[in-house]
Order: sequence, then C-alpha cells, then structure tokens
Amino acid sequence: MNKHAIQGLSIDIDPLKRQLRALASQYETAAFLDSDPSWLMHQVEGRENQEVMAFLASVLSYGRRDLFFPKLKLLLQESGGEPFIWLRERQYRTIFADERRSFYRLYNNGMMLRLCDVLREMTILYGSIGDFAMAYVRNHTALSVLEAFGDFFLDRGIKGMVPAPHTSVAKRPCMFLRWMARDASPVDLGLWSGFIDKRTLFIPLDTHVMQQARRLGLITAKTANWHVVEQLTGTLKQIFPDDPAKGDFALFGLGVASAP
Repeated sequence: MNKHAIQGLSIDIDPLKRQLRALASQYETAAFLDSDPSWLMHQVEGRENQEVMAFLASVLSYGRRDLFFPKLKLLLQESGGEPFIWLRERQYRTIFADERRSFYRLYNNGMMLRLCDVLREMTILYGSIGDFAMAYVRNHTALSVLEAFGDFFLDRGIKGMVPAPHTSVAKRPCMFLRWMARDASPVDLGLWSGFIDKRTLFIPLDTHVMQQARRLGLITAKTANWHVVEQLTGTLKQIFPDDPAKGDFALFGLGVASAP
C-alpha cells in the first residue's frame, strides 16, 4: 500500500489520486466559468485587457459570489470591454468619484481609486501587468512573482488588497497566477505560461478548500497560513506532479459532491 505521511498521519494516496484526478477532469470545463470570477477575463479580448480584468476580478473575489459578482460585472460594463484603456486613461475616476462610499464590503471607492492608480502606474512603468511579472520572475517561479506584486502595492500604500505570501495565504494572488500561468485549460488563460512554470503554482487556499483538504486528511491544521498553503500544494504535487494547481478544481468538485 502506498502511504504518504502528513504531519504524523498516514493515508493511502492511490485512491486519492484516482478520486481527485477524476474530479479535476470532471470540473475543469467551460461550464466551470458560470458564476466564477474567472468568467470576467473571458469577456474581453487581448492580453492586456484580459490581464487587467483578471487582476481586478481576483482582488474583489472574496465573500459571497452573489455579492461580489455584480461588482465585477459593473467594472466590465464601465470599461466598455477595454479595461486596459479604461485603466490607462483613468476613466475609473467616474465610478469611484465618491471616495467615502462603499464599493464592496471592506473596500470603499477611495480604496478602489488608489488601487487602480497604482495598477495604472505599474502599466506605465512596465508596459503591462504581464511585463511587470516578466521583469521580476526568477527561475520561472510563481513565488517570485507573488512577492513582487505584494511588494509593489504595499510600497505604494495599498494594504490588504494584494496580500503577499509568507505573511498571509495570498489566496487571491495565487488564484490570479493560476489564471495567468496554467495553459491548455478551458478556464485558465495561460497568458504567462511562457515564463512562469505551472509546476511552481500554489493552491489558492480558502475556508472551503481547507475543509475539503482536512476531510481527506491532506492537512491537519485548523488555521490557515502560508505554511499550510505550502504543505497542501506539496501534497497535491504528488497527485498532479506537473500541475498542482489543478487540484483546485478537484477540491472544488469534492465540495460540490459532498454538499447536502
């Protein structure tokens, strides 16, 4: 029996491989896009537009989907399908004019305005979001890009909206990089697959993923932190050696299958 030890536990990895690989294949389809924030980036054309739409979608993707999805659709509508031009020409100033007004949960219009200003600065300095990532990637690793994004926004006073690894689980940035680096997928765009190795991606860790991972014995921790992200990603590499982030679809599917 092929056993894998996880923090003192021993589980049979072979049945898990079969189960999770089957779930990943079942759920990584175009139908997954329905009501998923990744849908937004498929509604625009061109690399620069898709990068901007994906980035903004990732920033706002927390809480209930029925609450944040209308906000994402509003940004798509306001951008007129050209979010890169919308960003570069600061057209977002109109929608975020009343800075004290709430936009979504913890974010008010002023915070969104400053986020867009910093994102715009990135595109001016480097050309595009992808060009920024390419400038800071080291050894084709996702971690180097996650660190660069976290530092860039934090250095400019943006706190919490683009969390860095190590000090947080960086769920939304990890999801954004999954979208950008995974190729040959009906969901993820793979725009950056040429310079980020998808084998270095991290699992986007949230409460639901933790619940399913604990249920399977893949992790034992009850509190989310970066160590848990590394641990779960390492375990998923044994199941999806060339594409650990594919496990995100499997754990999502497990949650659907186990729902009452």
